[in-house]
Amino acid sequence: MKRLDHPLMARGLKARHDRREILHGLDVAFPAGGLTVIVGPNACGKSTLLRSLARLHPTSDGAVLLDGSEIAGLRQRDLARRLAVLPQGAEAPDGITVADLVSRGRHPHQGLFRRWSSADEAAVADAMAATGVAALASRLLHELSGGQRQKVWIAMALAQATDILLLDEPTTFLDIAHQIEILELCRSLSLAGKTLVAVLHDLNQACRYATNLVAMKEGAIAAQGAPAEIVTAELVQHVFGIACIVIADPITGTPMIVPGRSQGGVPAR
Repeated sequence: MKRLDHPLMARGLKARHDRREILHGLDVAFPAGGLTVIVGPNACGKSTLLRSLARLHPTSDGAVLLDGSEIAGLRQRDLARRLAVLPQGAEAPDGITVADLVSRGRHPHQGLFRRWSSADEAAVADAMAATGVAALASRLLHELSGGQRQKVWIAMALAQATDILLLDEPTTFLDIAHQIEILELCRSLSLAGKTLVAVLHDLNQACRYATNLVAMKEGAIAAQGAPAEIVTAELVQHVFGIACIVIADPITGTPMIVPGRSQGGVPAR
């Protein structure tokens, strides 16, 4: 099958929490082989969008398209063979080892007449090598640091051997060193050809690492495109309600947001 420029898309997507509409008819496309980061203020619908893309949250209208076809028509096992998702706050059973957890990523490929194979073994080994956790294979998950655990969870998602990986706030609760380590891993995966979509809170990190940025406000798409093309002081004011100046990151040249004072004043240049 020819690879589409945008293998994952949403058209007119709506979703609710109880009776309140959270997503208001979104049109959004995610480029192949890139790292798309979804940003926006709290409760704007970022995680709901990500979960809806993976069919983990019910939608009330519109469609999610995977390789041009609606995911509504896919069996859950078939969807999991093509799209992996790491939700917030993933939990594992007590006493599980790193290797055992990563192996669970192969469940979509198992069945009544297909048991564990050399291909499964290779997929798990490749996932642990890609995330740098192979040396931890026999360790218990609860013994690891937060950053190590997060890499193991990503390895489990990678073991699904999908082209698309969705990550909901993968750097939450990590210190800055582990945040950068996870984001560097995400970038390396996208450079290797994976299509990644992640929700992040840190706008400067999003601008530094994303090849494509989706800015949300109140359940709608405020802007989408390359960070250098869409991130302006006006956009930040509109989406986040803060005055700022946007300068070039001295290391990467990507947009860097310098917030104003809490009263809305902008620092002197």
